[in-house]
Amino acid sequence: MLMLNQLTEEQRLTKAVVSIMGNPKYTALAGVLMIGERNVVDDPAVPTACTNGRDEMYGREFVKLLNDAELRFLVLHEVYHKLFKHLTTWLHLYKQDAQLANMACDYVINLKIADDNRDDFATMTGVLEGGCYDRKYVGMDSAQVYNLLKQDQDQNGGGDGGGGGDGDGDGQGGSDSLPNGQQPFDAHDWDGAQELSADDQRQLARELDEAVRQGALVAGKMGSGGDRDMAELLQPQVNWREALREFVQTTCAGSDYSTYSKPNRRYLSSGIYMPSGVSEQVGELVLAIDTSGSIGQRELSTFLTEVKEICDTVHPDGVRLLYWDTRVCRDEKYDAHEMDDLVRSTKPTGGGGTDVECVTDYIRDNNINAQAAIVLTDGHLYGGWGQWTMPVLWTIMDNPNAKPDVGKAVNIKSRDM
Repeated sequence: MLMLNQLTEEQRLTKAVVSIMGNPKYTALAGVLMIGERNVVDDPAVPTACTNGRDEMYGREFVKLLNDAELRFLVLHEVYHKLFKHLTTWLHLYKQDAQLANMACDYVINLKIADDNRDDFATMTGVLEGGCYDRKYVGMDSAQVYNLLKQDQDQNGGGDGGGGGDGDGDGQGGSDSLPNGQQPFDAHDWDGAQELSADDQRQLARELDEAVRQGALVAGKMGSGGDRDMAELLQPQVNWREALREFVQTTCAGSDYSTYSKPNRRYLSSGIYMPSGVSEQVGELVLAIDTSGSIGQRELSTFLTEVKEICDTVHPDGVRLLYWDTRVCRDEKYDAHEMDDLVRSTKPTGGGGTDVECVTDYIRDNNINAQAAIVLTDGHLYGGWGQWTMPVLWTIMDNPNAKPDVGKAVNIKSRDM
């Protein structure tokens, strides 16, 4: 029988995975652990470990330095990057500042692993003492941590935040001066994630969701309780198209059906005199589109097409399409007869930051008398949710943690658009 120091790095990695799968608190994670390839590599480009959101790579020399608990920590760290879809969800942060995006994702994951492993089943002292670990970020997602790191960097006179990495996929480009002098301990293969085709990304997302569902079922049968974050991922999704249509038709309804028009000819031959329905007429509708987040042109076009079809039914007086980040950077007006042009609108490049109060200020300052507002955003806002004087529906992209304190909200998964 091989002793610990006689096991190969590949065998030790397999042992760590099996150990995690056998731990009751990670029963629900078993399916995610089985997705993608997991390899030990002799590659200077992977000094520690990395993932592209599907596959994982572990540097051989780094694995040699770790004890069993530390190796389990490392495996969980990479798997949580996959589970939370960090490399696709936060790609826009990486493009702004690669290093800060890496750190933000690591802070979130390291806090989770540390809180779940007070029994030292999986722990890495070096990371928790000198790496990306700080209790002040408890309860935050990666975008919120990123914004705070960026603020710290700007206040301390850090780099210009140029993103995009250095082209090797490890995200080491960007910040010249990092907050607190800390570094992410693993590499994140953002470039590798971008190389996945749109179809591959959607397939991966489906596989991850199915793995979460199956894992939760197994955990439930075994009475292990599962994982709070995975339970949130399993929340049933409201059909956003139905929610959008219901909001416009109920909240924004102007005229009613109390006015009878000429009889409906379809029923006259049967001796039934039914009035023709009078189409609902609504006032002006505001669409406020967040330009700073992860909403691409494909998602925008799908969203506007759905709005256009609804408008064909309820006939608003017009639509005001406001593109915004920390200010309203474009205001487009569409009359009732111009709805076909609405779907051809293209999103301008965002300037960074997300402050929805610029929308409410703009509506007030420009005397826009809208009957209702629909906001399309990723929900990662600098400030609050704004002061609205009209009904508002938040359509929130890929961020189930966003909880507006005003209006109604519906969550959208980009892959469902």
